[in-house]
Amino acid sequence: MNYIGSKHKLSQFLYENIESTLRKNNYKALKECVFCDMFAGTSAVGKVFKGKVKEIISNDKEYYSFVLAKNYIGNNKILNRADILIEKLNNLPLMKGKIYTHYALGSGSGRQYFSDFNAQKIDSIRNALGQWLERGEINESEFYFLLASLLESSDKLANTASVYGAFLKHLKKSASQNLVLKAANFETFSDFKSKIFNLDSNKLITQISGDILYLDPPYNAREYGANYHLLNTIALYDDFIPKGKTGLREYEKSGWCKKGQVFSQLDSIIKNANFKFIFLSYNNEGLLDLSQIKAIFEKYGIYSFITQKYQRFKADSNRTQRQDSTMEYLHILVKD
Repeated sequence: MNYIGSKHKLSQFLYENIESTLRKNNYKALKECVFCDMFAGTSAVGKVFKGKVKEIISNDKEYYSFVLAKNYIGNNKILNRADILIEKLNNLPLMKGKIYTHYALGSGSGRQYFSDFNAQKIDSIRNALGQWLERGEINESEFYFLLASLLESSDKLANTASVYGAFLKHLKKSASQNLVLKAANFETFSDFKSKIFNLDSNKLITQISGDILYLDPPYNAREYGANYHLLNTIALYDDFIPKGKTGLREYEKSGWCKKGQVFSQLDSIIKNANFKFIFLSYNNEGLLDLSQIKAIFEKYGIYSFITQKYQRFKADSNRTQRQDSTMEYLHILVKD
């Protein structure tokens, strides 16, 4: 997925520096560690560490992210019926449900996040998944695998510039293609454990412990609940009243996206973290500056940071070359 703040391209940089930090401090092997990915997003970082650590604790406040983590991190056994279930879902009759009603032009909604065909196909698949789970025709592992597959397959054909803050007036080429459900395949490992949460990070941090805490919170005022509201709607498939021209659903605003709250948010999570090593990804355009992060980290242990030039997220291709990159900081704390 083309995702704000995705660490897919930085995953090897993160892995190498986290592993080397443990080694420099003569800590136990990575394979013996409990790793927490507190703001999991699309699970790009969790997927890198899956199988390389003893256990992953994955969390994100957004429900679509929770679904992705339940599949990519939580699923650890081969699903023998995966291909059969995917084929069955791809051959369901179309249905005019919640996505068609609120987010397709043919319904009269005035919104065009998906073509009429794709909106109806999303509805038919999502409705079937709910019924299958309720009737016991699929288990929880299969449900999250299939729902994650639907989220990713739908996202590829969304009629947006990238995020769901607005839709395009006319169907772009990719959005005109008919949706075909494709498998969100996950890796399996022996002796690997996971815990997946859908909680506020500052609440969860008081309930867990481990060796490595990786933090990748929102950097600025862009709210994920607004930018990816339609993925939450597909994932939840609940009853709600879309608001405004863009059809936003109600969402809880994050303290990490507020200039007046973000310092205390970070201080609280570092203070309450029962982890030896804390790593924070943050770029040079975030709400917190380097001196503020340094002031927090130095209160709780030995602080350092490293940098990496990084291609920023873009919702369009009209940016100048000067705007294409940013400096990513990996802040490191060895906690007292």
